[in-house]
Amino acid sequence: MDMTHKHLPADERRAVTVETVVELAGSVNPSEITLAAIAKRMNVTQGALFRHFPSKEAIWRAVMEWMAERLLSRIDRAARDIESPLEAMRAMFMSHVEFVIEHPGVPRMMFGELQRAEASPAKRIAQTLIQRYAERLRARLDEGKAGGEIAAETDTQAAATLFIGTIQGLVMQSMLSGDIDRIRADAPGVFAIYQRGIEKRNED
Repeated sequence: MDMTHKHLPADERRAVTVETVVELAGSVNPSEITLAAIAKRMNVTQGALFRHFPSKEAIWRAVMEWMAERLLSRIDRAARDIESPLEAMRAMFMSHVEFVIEHPGVPRMMFGELQRAEASPAKRIAQTLIQRYAERLRARLDEGKAGGEIAAETDTQAAATLFIGTIQGLVMQSMLSGDIDRIRADAPGVFAIYQRGIEKRNED
């Protein structure tokens, strides 16, 4: 990223601030990201940040909104025009994986917000993101059950929860290993196991 951001228009300055936080979160514990660190990375003063965000909490809220908008848009594009619900879900799964590889700071921020005991606007956005994601999955699952592609006895809510939880597990393991790219290699096999658990089996 170009670090000469002293004379950007307001909207661009806000966007660059969000992107800077996401980048920092890829290598620094999000709870340790300070306004001073953000300003230093952007080559601006802390005062310049406060002209666009009234507080650090406001920056975090903007970051979570950025994550939610881009992730949901990404999985929607991935599944668009795919008639098979299972194939659409596979496309969503792989697209989410690629999003995490491109933005490793995103899961760090998500996990950090969801672990906070107190309520906050940023945490509520993270929770809403998961709810909206699950709604998309439940719709695909219901389509699959209606079309005979997914087993009729499948618990739709549980299957949606497991889908999201499976990606979170892959992300966590890749973060622990220090190799975020391993998620790309592991994801296809993991989704195949998930698919076998919900797809309708033809009786001989």
